[in-house]
Amino acid sequence: MATGLQRFSDIAADGAPRLDAASGEELVRVYGAASVALGRRSPEPPGTLFVTTRRVIWLSEAKDKGYAVDFLAITLHAVSRDLEAYPSPCLYTQIEAEVGTDEDGESNPEASDELELLRVSEMRIILGDPGQLDALFDVFCHCAELNPDPNAERSGENGWFHGDDMTDGGWVHGDEDMFDENGPQFFNANPIGQNGVLDLSQSVFER
Repeated sequence: MATGLQRFSDIAADGAPRLDAASGEELVRVYGAASVALGRRSPEPPGTLFVTTRRVIWLSEAKDKGYAVDFLAITLHAVSRDLEAYPSPCLYTQIEAEVGTDEDGESNPEASDELELLRVSEMRIILGDPGQLDALFDVFCHCAELNPDPNAERSGENGWFHGDDMTDGGWVHGDEDMFDENGPQFFNANPIGQNGVLDLSQSVFER
């Protein structure tokens, strides 16, 4: 499994992240005025979110702080608009944490130890324009499709599942056949509310 959340500092002179061109990494979308909240910590001040064909990169406005996570390490993403679950509409993501959880980080949110980041299992992305969350969700779906889990079993169980197979109804998508080749797809809502630390309220994509 890919390593979890990491610090990122490989920034070009124009302020954009340097991509791994040798592996074919390409920039897909850029969102300004974007914040990230790691675990239960408060959101970072607004910066810039870069979504590439391989990973998600967030840089602070001053470019003095940055985080990155590979799509292979993102196990779930969902749009959350339930303000009782979280005070801001956001894209909620679950990350394959390397060691334990990020509970220790709560007592020291400024810790620079790389291990603290590897323990982060949740990240929320808060856009300056919440109306763009659905588009960001679709971009995540597309990039997740470009980075299939190499350990996942390729079987007929992947694909679309209708509400008849779900407790709460709606659609959930597996790893296969996510996008029609003729255009972008939009996903029906799957409200599941607050469930422990999982404050999801709209569409869900899970590996």
